[in-house]
Amino acid sequence: MTGSDWLAAIGLLLVIEGVLPFAAPAVWRESFRRVLELNDGQLRFIGAASILGGVFLLMILS
Repeated sequence: MTGSDWLAAIGLLLVIEGVLPFAAPAVWRESFRRVLELNDGQLRFIGAASILGGVFLLMILS
């Protein structure tokens, strides 16, 4: 991956992350509140699942 590919990936991440707070801020706020109530083990599981899903997607695309 080149530097411009990394910048494009980060830009796309920011766009995707910004859609929900822009389109439905109340839903986003409630979701964020629920995430704050999760314990460390649950957050680690969500993080691991996100990492594995991202790696799987990158493997499919390459």
